[in-house]
Amino acid sequence: MTDDRTADANGITATYDETETERVLAFDGNGGRTAAIAQNHEGYAMLKVRPTADGDELERYYGFDMALDHAGELLGVSPHELPIPDAAADMGM
Repeated sequence: MTDDRTADANGITATYDETETERVLAFDGNGGRTAAIAQNHEGYAMLKVRPTADGDELERYYGFDMALDHAGELLGVSPHELPIPDAAADMGM
């Protein structure tokens, strides 16, 4: 995909979206596994890891790397294999 809100790699599709209150990075992986990372719209709060974009919070992290590690675990891949859309590259900063 070519826009700055989606990315594909290693059988995983990442989609970045913004709601009225949050920035959400959602992952769809092989075998129907999913994960999501959410942050308040201003980008200053801790990152929340969820099983889906609208699922219940599983854990909070200060750093994007730690949130990606947990998302990778949910998807069964290394966090380095997760595609990150350009629009989401500054989450956790």
